[in-house]
Amino acid sequence: MAFDGLKNYELVLASASPRRRHLLEEAGLTFTAAVAEYDEVWPEGLSGREIAEYLAAAKARAWKEPIRAKQIVITADTVVWCRDRLLGKPADRDEAARFLRLLSDCEHEVITAICLRDSRRSHTFSVTTRVRFRKLQEDEIAYYVERYAPLDKAGAYGIQEWIGLRGITRIEGSYYNVVGMPVSDLLTELMKFTVNKKN
Repeated sequence: MAFDGLKNYELVLASASPRRRHLLEEAGLTFTAAVAEYDEVWPEGLSGREIAEYLAAAKARAWKEPIRAKQIVITADTVVWCRDRLLGKPADRDEAARFLRLLSDCEHEVITAICLRDSRRSHTFSVTTRVRFRKLQEDEIAYYVERYAPLDKAGAYGIQEWIGLRGITRIEGSYYNVVGMPVSDLLTELMKFTVNKKN
């Protein structure tokens, strides 16, 4: 299979996201999971893609354990960019509702940046998906915020959940990017990264 070239590498997914872990498992990748502790701050003046790539690379730099030969640490960050502002993970249910009002009847970008780091180098890339919600009603927003878990998701929604099924009218790009990890793009970049690796 296409990812057979990775069988000699030890992949470490440094992410607490259960969705990212599930997607990599479903894609047949063998990896260990860990968490890269990092305070998510970035320089002023950055916009959507720049913020995501900065954070993914910063998480990789924050990895403290020695990286062995044939080991690759994978870090990622997903942001939602809507109406020229960043919608991260909401602090509470009120903020989640405000985010969903902003997303209502609007096209936004979901950007996942990924950093691959080995013992000598790193490579950061990003994938952007455009998503559009129809106009959401207040009772729909309240229902979702009350009954689901929007606080652990960028933009306060999961495309695979009730709000996505009911409200999303168009998507341009990778669906799995919106879920949390563009696995096909990750595999392509991993293959390039390992082919170019000099051990």
